[in-house]
Amino acid sequence: MTISATSVRFDEHTMWVELSDGRTLGVPLAWFPRLLHATSAERNRVELSRVGLHWEALDEDISIASLLAGRGDVTRSTDHAA
Repeated sequence: MTISATSVRFDEHTMWVELSDGRTLGVPLAWFPRLLHATSAERNRVELSRVGLHWEALDEDISIASLLAGRGDVTRSTDHAA
């Protein structure tokens, strides 16, 4: 069985994702800088697919599998001290 998103909503600090199995995930917006800095209108233009969430204007794609695994934006680079 594939778990998919049925709806997405936002508050000031959190993205709430309703899943097809009845669970609700609360994910910090800080994990996804593009969403954190987007307007509410931009955030609300989300497209739901069988495997994830997509925001065309923000160039943001988030898989349900990564949310369930507790992973944020994996495109961010991390600075390491030399």
